[in-house]
Amino acid sequence: MGLYGMMRTGVSGMAAQANRLATVADNIANSNTTGYKRAYTEFSSLIIPGTQGNYNSGGVKTSVRYAISQQGPLQFTASSNDLAINGDGFFVVKDSSGSPFLARAGTFVPDGQGRLVNAAGFYLTGYSYENGNPAVVANGFDGLEIISIADSELSAEVSETGVFAANLPADAVNGDTEKSSLVVYDHMGRKQIVDLIFTKTAAANEWTLEIFDEAGNSLQSENLLFDPTTGRLDAASSDAIVFDIPGTAIPGPAAQVTLDLSSMTQFATGYNVATSFVSGSAPSQIQEVKISSNGVVSALYKNGAEKPLFRIPLASVQSPDQLAVLPGNVYTQSPDSGDIKIGFPESGQFGSVVSGALEGSNVDIAEELTNMIESQRNYTANSKIFQTGSDLLDVLVNLKR
Repeated sequence: MGLYGMMRTGVSGMAAQANRLATVADNIANSNTTGYKRAYTEFSSLIIPGTQGNYNSGGVKTSVRYAISQQGPLQFTASSNDLAINGDGFFVVKDSSGSPFLARAGTFVPDGQGRLVNAAGFYLTGYSYENGNPAVVANGFDGLEIISIADSELSAEVSETGVFAANLPADAVNGDTEKSSLVVYDHMGRKQIVDLIFTKTAAANEWTLEIFDEAGNSLQSENLLFDPTTGRLDAASSDAIVFDIPGTAIPGPAAQVTLDLSSMTQFATGYNVATSFVSGSAPSQIQEVKISSNGVVSALYKNGAEKPLFRIPLASVQSPDQLAVLPGNVYTQSPDSGDIKIGFPESGQFGSVVSGALEGSNVDIAEELTNMIESQRNYTANSKIFQTGSDLLDVLVNLKR
């Protein structure tokens, strides 16, 4: 059993070194693959129980592992759709059938339908802002949608809030008026002009604000009372006025604007507008897409408006190095990796999303070449054991002659 066992041990050693050389070959071939995690071979001995005075040679077995938790270097690019993760976490991607996977490779480009797809054909997913600020599903992939952004999409934002701050002359007399106009937008993005007319009343430190539409119809009125010692709105006076956007009840839904007046003043100087802002925008196309470090995907429109569309989550497991590795540089949960946890970037243990960058391979070419030389020498040494065993068998057979 000794000579045959020695030869089998040599064969076992050669097979183990061949496996190690296979991982080295993969690593070198993928040294420029975005998000690739190096594979490495672990050796463990196989011991065969022997009897006193008789040793049974065993062998060696291998197990292949991946350095998934080791981050590769970040390489900046010219495309804002290229994404990298600085820190822990994985992008959640889906294949064409809708099955979810984990990935670190963020070479995303829009396809013909505006979906962000990487080089391996996996689509980036996120939570939609369609129904308000999204909440994450912490222990599963429910609620995730394939991120789709069409450049031809038009968007209009209805006016809902505004701020108006101006100084009204303290020396004005009863009947004096001051006027300003504001642009507001309805649900369809139609532009409407409203006039703000301030009229001094007979009462001390009191003005009336009345808002009119373009046809001269009164939309709302409010009395403004100023504190004579501070020149600012009195505590008894309302600091906001709410009015309907003209024409929004027909043919569309009604809309109201809440105009903040808390910074209005009355000092002994002329009428001066300090702030005039109203939310909303006319219909406009998407000019570019911005992805922030916390995963919010926003559309920047040509009219300057910005609208959040999706939020990209990140996934993690207790033992990333135990994830199952699949073709296309993606991973899936395994019995040894632990359960999936989902969260948003820059929260808890999750890293941040870097737009305009890619994570490079974590392969060190110098280390791989060193491993290749070691494996080559070890393979040769194991082959010598096999050859020596074969020679000894020849000697044993020739004893009969």
